[in-house]
Amino acid sequence: MSITVTGKIERKGFGFGTWALVSDDKTYELHKPPKDLQKSGLKVTIKGQIRDDIMTMAMIGPVLEIESFEIT
Repeated sequence: MSITVTGKIERKGFGFGTWALVSDDKTYELHKPPKDLQKSGLKVTIKGQIRDDIMTMAMIGPVLEIESFEIT
């Protein structure tokens, strides 16, 4: 089941570092974000799937696998 989340891209410095989508109510860890999304401060809307089968070093929130995105 896909979800759509709007928020801001942030680089989190846990471990080797990870990219996150910070919305008004939750932080999502982005799973293999494309280069176009690897820029802190971008405002975006991302459609994707929550991956419950993946564990990460950062563990900052649900892991969001990106299906599509729009920079707003």
